[in-house]
Amino acid sequence: MSRAMNLNLTRDEVEAAVLKHGAVISSIEPLLPSGTRVVLTNAEQAASLRRKLKAQVIEGVVRRTPLRTL
Repeated sequence: MSRAMNLNLTRDEVEAAVLKHGAVISSIEPLLPSGTRVVLTNAEQAASLRRKLKAQVIEGVVRRTPLRTL
């Protein structure tokens, strides 16, 4: 199972949900035009959080924020 998930939540909402469920964020970034991509440090925590936030999980292809510009 992947440690990464794309959620239809703001960064603050994702951070609050992760904290509430006792998980630890490895990486977090905004998605375009909205949403947040989060990678957790543990696959089991990610699976648990994915089940709890099932309604907010974005399925399919998403547009990620470019980390660097040329």
